[in-house]
Amino acid sequence: MALFSAALASSLLVAIPAAAAPATGAGTVLAKSAASPAGIAKDDLLARLRAVPGLRVVSVKKGRAKGYKDYTLTFTQPVDHRNPRGGTFQQRLTLSHRSVDRPVVLYTSGYFIPEKAWLQEPTYGLDANQLSVEHRFFGASLPKRKDWAKLDIWQEASDEHAIVEALKQVYDGAWIGTGASKGGMTAVYHHRFYPGDLDGVVAYVAPNDAVNADDRVYERFFTTVGTPSCRAALRTVQREALKRRKSLVPRLTALAKREGLTFGRTIGTADRSFELSVLDSAWTFWQYFRQQDCKGIPGEKASDTAIFRWVDKIQTWKQYTDQGIEPYLPYYYQAATQLGWASLSFAHLKGLTRYPGLYQPNSVLPTSLRSRFDGRAMRDVDAWVTRQASRMMFVYGGRDPWSAERFTPKGTDCHVFVDPRANHGASISHLSSRDFAEATDTLRRWARLT
Repeated sequence: MALFSAALASSLLVAIPAAAAPATGAGTVLAKSAASPAGIAKDDLLARLRAVPGLRVVSVKKGRAKGYKDYTLTFTQPVDHRNPRGGTFQQRLTLSHRSVDRPVVLYTSGYFIPEKAWLQEPTYGLDANQLSVEHRFFGASLPKRKDWAKLDIWQEASDEHAIVEALKQVYDGAWIGTGASKGGMTAVYHHRFYPGDLDGVVAYVAPNDAVNADDRVYERFFTTVGTPSCRAALRTVQREALKRRKSLVPRLTALAKREGLTFGRTIGTADRSFELSVLDSAWTFWQYFRQQDCKGIPGEKASDTAIFRWVDKIQTWKQYTDQGIEPYLPYYYQAATQLGWASLSFAHLKGLTRYPGLYQPNSVLPTSLRSRFDGRAMRDVDAWVTRQASRMMFVYGGRDPWSAERFTPKGTDCHVFVDPRANHGASISHLSSRDFAEATDTLRRWARLT
């Protein structure tokens, strides 16, 4: 049930970029552009930002990256874009400003955004400005009264559309959308509903669960990824963990007591949390770890301590506690209602599991938020990307479980790149030299730099 994330783990979730670490591709340089002669900012930038209706400048600081100035902003959004008078909330943004003469990279996190923005790969490569958007219902971007029915892909795409329309008053050059994992999905949905907003989209490791009930592609992935010996080792450690439930669950209970962790509001019990963590460990291993890490997988004769510590290293026991789940309830709600999730058979664990249907998002949602899945949104997006989309780029990792079910655009100026050895951290900078050249040339053309 892992999370989509470039820094946290889990298949229930679609990767969540950790606030303390760059998301996919961040910190890597594509093809360093010449510095803008316009410098960091025009003298009237602050005044121009303050003149944008609905935009508030919260703070201005020296940027994390050289040559940038960072602005923390809020933007007034309607809770319901179909009923703008029905209440508003403040959506948090960060602007990493280079120059009004440079392109803008619109980074959709899909989750929270950190106080200080990490520049994304396209931002470095284009020497661009970057506008980072916190997803509605996450972090500080919360309505006072949460109407969960207003948390859907169209409402968030409409948030981004409103932001782009407002900020084009300040930046009238090219706009490139990007994001990793759930953030990449968010960029895709924005482009689907408002294709005129962006000059191009670069989506990293963005899964496409077009038919939620059909997860054969994930089953195939787990029978082919890595080496046979590594796959066997992962199956063994999962079996051993569940066989030792009587000794390992008390360890989890003791850890929870020491660290003030609870289970009752979401997952229910320590035993359910334990089982879900073990189920998720193989997914998370391939999402974030590498083939060479297989040698550290505990074997059949390993001690209870070794197995407990290994699961904690790979999965973190905290993830499926109230404290680990509650910040990500909006994601789980979206997965349960529209985004879908990967279901696995776990045939090798037959007779060892206790909770049928545990590996799905409603299992961790409070009763009041458990919802019926509606597959129409994902089918619509898949059909649009496949047949009508243009100016889209997808970057996937061949060893990333989330990359197993990909978008397959067939429209004008669309590109799909796969790094066969990459996991959920796939990036343009690590593609083959041929793919790297094609990707960077395309991106610069979209940004009107060539």
